[in-house]
Amino acid sequence: MRVLIYGAGVIGSLYAALFAEAGIPTAVYARGERLAELKREGLRYRKNGHCRRAEITLLSRLREDDVYDFIFLAVREMQARAALLELRENQSPTIVTMVNTLGNYADWETLCGVGRILPAFPGAGGGLDNGILSATLTPRWIQPTTFAVLRPEQGEEARHLKRLFRRAGIPCQQVADMRCWQLCHLALVVPLADAYYEAKSPAYAGEESALMDRTARRLRRNMRALKRRGISLSPAKLQLFCFCPLPLLAMALRLVYRSRFGALFMYRHSMKAPDEMRQLHRQLYAFLRKTGRGTQLLDKRNNVMKA
Repeated sequence: MRVLIYGAGVIGSLYAALFAEAGIPTAVYARGERLAELKREGLRYRKNGHCRRAEITLLSRLREDDVYDFIFLAVREMQARAALLELRENQSPTIVTMVNTLGNYADWETLCGVGRILPAFPGAGGGLDNGILSATLTPRWIQPTTFAVLRPEQGEEARHLKRLFRRAGIPCQQVADMRCWQLCHLALVVPLADAYYEAKSPAYAGEESALMDRTARRLRRNMRALKRRGISLSPAKLQLFCFCPLPLLAMALRLVYRSRFGALFMYRHSMKAPDEMRQLHRQLYAFLRKTGRGTQLLDKRNNVMKA
């Protein structure tokens, strides 16, 4: 089995290192300064206090006949369209789109081919420090790597993907509706990121009690708004935000923002990708402003499969 990681940022680099460590032939497609850095230094990452280099093949272009079992698309949402257009002519059968989005997956299929996309979301966080990857997987009980199929005939690809993740020691879960999961995820992470942008000192957002109170109210409002639109919260533990007393929720938020988890998985991404998070903010609240049955995820315009 061969895999290609398209995008050599934090997420792409971490999954590339994990696959390579497991002995899976892994190629990484990169550009610009990151490509030059990888050519010069290799894909370096920290593990158990030591700096290591992943055994990867580095690519600056992708031939049409260079076929991989899976291509993992690890880019920001505003880069996804251009990437899928570039991948259109490549003959690899499956593209795992590890992208934070509320976009229409049917539109993405028109870019690169029907039946090629498995929508997913990474369970990871961290950063690049002087070109060295310092990142880790999210604890399984919080958020494993998540994916779904768009079409019933993709069942075999899903089974292969699970085996690939298992071999690399990557916790994963398959959900029934990735767009629903993404929407619930954004209802959670958008207010968390907004708190950093509104804080007097983002690194110490958890010290601002009024800000944590406001964030707790936003989280409750978002989850309840989704439920009013007939959307089942996914994962089900998000129900807690609907019923947990606001003072208790605000207290928990203060602890999370002050924690190592908050610094690694929340703060670093929010500070590194404000444009992406603000775009997702606009998408989320545009969706929530809609009313009526047209907002429900069962709308056929927003679902590719189910047929």
